[in-house]
Parts: sequence; C-alpha cells; structure tokens
Amino acid sequence: MKPGTYRALYRWSQPRAAVLQRVNRAITLGVYLWFGGLVLYLLWRAPTMALRVAVCCGVPFVLLTLFRRWCNAPRPYEVFGIPPVLPKETKGKSFPSRHVFSIFVIGACSGVLYPVAGLVLCLAGVVLAAVRVVTGVHFLKDVLVGAAVGLLAGGSGMLLWAAL
Repeated sequence: MKPGTYRALYRWSQPRAAVLQRVNRAITLGVYLWFGGLVLYLLWRAPTMALRVAVCCGVPFVLLTLFRRWCNAPRPYEVFGIPPVLPKETKGKSFPSRHVFSIFVIGACSGVLYPVAGLVLCLAGVVLAAVRVVTGVHFLKDVLVGAAVGLLAGGSGMLLWAAL
C-alpha cells in the first residue's frame, strides 16, 4: 500500500479507536484463552497431543520473535510520524506481525484437531490483521507474512510430527 492509503486508513480509524482497541483486546485474549484451554484439555485427555500442540506453536513463536528482533523493521506510526490508534510505544519489530502469526499458528494447530475451531480462529485472525493495519501498528506485508508463516508453521508442524 502507498503512504496515502495508510494515512487514509489511520484517519478512518481514529474516531473508531475505542471499538478497534476492544476488538484487538477481545480477539487477542480469546485466542490465548482458547490455546491455554486446549493445552489443558489435551493434557487431561491426550498428553502427547498437548506436547505436540505446545511445541508446534511454541518453537515457531520463539523463532519468529528472534527474527523480528534481528530484522527490526519500523512500524507505520514510526515511518509516518503518527500516533498509533492502539496504545503502543514499541519501536521496530514490526515484521512480521506476531499477533497475527500467533492466531494463525494456533488456528492451524487447532484446525488439525478441530477443523471448525481452526476456521473460526483463522477468520478472527483476518479481523485482527485488519485491525492491526488500520490502527497504524503494522503494514499490510507484516500481517500477510505473519498469517502465512503461522499457517505454514502450525499446519506443517502438526502434520510432520504425525508422520514421525
């Protein structure tokens, strides 16, 4: 997207800041509650599956975090000199979006076990990605790559583990 597009999205999102902040918080909290509940349930019902899910989500999360730190790409609010609509003071570490990656890696792992839950999580991930872009905390490429890497890491991790 062009700088003018980001500025237009930012102007659109400012009057809707409270709603966008609530949506961001609700989706983020909901996903982490789902993940914690899923792992606890699996620990009770299928402990090796709980380990599989935790590893297939956790290892890529750590690797992505290290890559973001190394890459240290600036965020839209830094590049364009605008205050972010979501409360954020982080400098750099924009690429790829870790929020979007997280929901998609959890969605992919969940989807292998519970397809409807995986679909719901991925649809929520699309909403979260849009919120992160229109509020000025991520570029479109940040959320697209976060989603793609999350799907690839979660899905392939679960399937590869099953093949071993």
